[in-house]
Amino acid sequence: MQALMCASMADTAPSIADLIAAQLPERGARRPFVLGIAGAQGSGKSTVARELAIRLGCPVLSLDDLYLDGAARRTLAAEVHPLLATRGVPGTHDPARGLRVIEALAKPETTLLPRFDKARDEPAPPEPWQGPANIVILEGWCLGARPQPEDELVKPLNALEAERDPDGIWRHWVNARLANYRALFERIDLLVFLAAPDFEIVGKWRAEQEHALKRARGEDAGMSATELATFIQHYQRLTEHMLRHGREWADMTIALNAKRRAVGVSR
Repeated sequence: MQALMCASMADTAPSIADLIAAQLPERGARRPFVLGIAGAQGSGKSTVARELAIRLGCPVLSLDDLYLDGAARRTLAAEVHPLLATRGVPGTHDPARGLRVIEALAKPETTLLPRFDKARDEPAPPEPWQGPANIVILEGWCLGARPQPEDELVKPLNALEAERDPDGIWRHWVNARLANYRALFERIDLLVFLAAPDFEIVGKWRAEQEHALKRARGEDAGMSATELATFIQHYQRLTEHMLRHGREWADMTIALNAKRRAVGVSR
């Protein structure tokens, strides 16, 4: 459908949280109702999720909270491919755990929400939530993503793939692992996709996050510019795939400009 806003309206348009809240039903067909928010790194999905959680009084679960611990990723690195030591891509999460947590939130008991400490690159202590929850927000960079056709995986996309995955073992394995996420993605009742203008802006947004981390924790915190450039290349293939097709998979797409403001909405 046609976008409902244009770039000239961006400064006066409703907030992204307002746009999403307006689409939520008073009561979902099943409990908890799962609102999924997908978007590239730095697109603001975590901020929007927190704002909505405060409004709705509901828990937030991030795909990042489902990362495997360092030992599990080191095992994958040794047995499958060295690039799997780095968190982020499909295959470095435990999606089945996320599904179990969502179903547990339907019960009138305390559920332990998994959390992940990115500074330590290891799981953090879980956060208790007293159920039942009528709604839960699930946010993550690749929610709803579907595998790429095999022929799109043949040619390396960037320097990381060309130099460290020349035979394509890593990217083919990652692509195949998306099948393990299907049950979690299908549990989402409303999937919202925050669409970045392009992949180039994703790198700039992610750099802003690193600079904020350094301001908050000191210059030794976070990644250097070189480390960040390499890190982002792990995400590039699937991020660009989502930018091409995410609108087809989502129930609602909110187009963003370079300042992360909504400039268009389609359903």
